[in-house]
Amino acid sequence: MNLSNKLKQYTFLDSANKVAENLNLQVYVVGGFVRDIILKRKIEDIDFLIVGDGDLFAREFAGELGVKKIVTYKTFGTAHFEYTNLDFEFVAARKESYQKDSRKPTVTTGTFKDDIKRRDFTINALAISVNKKDFGELIDTYDGLNDIHTKMIKTPLDPMITFNDDPLRILRAYRFAAQLNFSVDESINIAAKKLKDRLEIISQERKTDEFLKILASPKPSIGLQLLYDSGVMEIIFPEIANLAGVDQRNDYHHKDVFLHTCEVVDNISAKTDNVWLRFAALVHDIAKPQTKRFVEGIGWTFHGHEELGARMMKSLFKRMKLPFNKLHYVEQLIRLHLRPIALAKDEVTDSAVRRLIVSADENLEDLIALCRADITSKNPNKVSKYLQNYDNVMQKVIDVKEKDELSAFQSPVRGETIMEVCNLEPSKIVGEIKKAIEDAILDGKIGNNYEEAYEYLLKIKDDFN
Repeated sequence: MNLSNKLKQYTFLDSANKVAENLNLQVYVVGGFVRDIILKRKIEDIDFLIVGDGDLFAREFAGELGVKKIVTYKTFGTAHFEYTNLDFEFVAARKESYQKDSRKPTVTTGTFKDDIKRRDFTINALAISVNKKDFGELIDTYDGLNDIHTKMIKTPLDPMITFNDDPLRILRAYRFAAQLNFSVDESINIAAKKLKDRLEIISQERKTDEFLKILASPKPSIGLQLLYDSGVMEIIFPEIANLAGVDQRNDYHHKDVFLHTCEVVDNISAKTDNVWLRFAALVHDIAKPQTKRFVEGIGWTFHGHEELGARMMKSLFKRMKLPFNKLHYVEQLIRLHLRPIALAKDEVTDSAVRRLIVSADENLEDLIALCRADITSKNPNKVSKYLQNYDNVMQKVIDVKEKDELSAFQSPVRGETIMEVCNLEPSKIVGEIKKAIEDAILDGKIGNNYEEAYEYLLKIKDDFN
């Protein structure tokens, strides 16, 4: 098969052809670029495979394109530069061998076939020639084109070899399945089950990066379910694996929290690309196993799971090397995810609405989006009712915001004024007085304005002596 027509828009390949001819090198584009050309996906990077001096080709090619900045790694025979908003990667054809305690290979010079068979998956083992004699010709050594058409993830070699060499490929297999909505060959799942403990040798940062890519995929549940079924979730995110299972006593049962969580994550993913809102959806019920209780006559309860779940996040973020600037956001959504539904009742007070507005602050819309995604009932009437409830909550929020001017809420009376009126030095008491004023506003005792807040300060100041 010749794909030269599909390559026409990438005019830089004409320059690659010219340089390859001048240097008498065999050059191919390989991997994700080829796969995504066939799948008509957005191209973000392009990998070149050079049989011969890859560093020389990269430098000459960069010069032909007018690129000044190029990074080369002579030890590994690789190079990199950016051009037309694409990442260009170059590697000389090589063989790889691995030690048991490392995924970093020992590299030696190899042939085209040596290099292609070291690739992780057949869909990434496709190559297109950029050489003059057969420009655009697709080279499909491991039937990767058929696997693209049948939507199947397979490895070029026995997956026991592929995963034993580099266990990170287990996570990559499930990540590609989620990103592309592909199935995974059963041999991959069998190998993943047997070799999941090998993931110990992978850095936490690399494991977390692959996991977040699964979470960022169009339908994350594909990858999450594969991770769980293979036992890999027990290794990389045991708290999520622990959500699975259904207990039943008498006539009471609770739904499988893992399956429910997968549905919630898919629901939120249909509405947002914000991976941290998706992450909050993933962990919103994370403490249900620890808080599960059976109460006679009532059934299963999970009292306090929102608070415990929020408190679990700090150690989890630390262990998984997640960015701490996202910690408060995730904690906040977990802690508050049960609050909005209580406000759907007709008799709810403005005070309760004010407290939700202040507690959620700028993340209120994300909180409501999470709550809406949390509706996984199979009963369409229930779903409709619950969604209408959240619409009612948001209308109450809008009404109270307009009435009270609660945006960026804090006491209209500042700490300096409190210290002056009460003759206080900076201290804990100043904060307590300020909070008392804020509570009075939230409870509707006084308006959200300086005059009423100041009068209230004069009224309560002696209570704090």
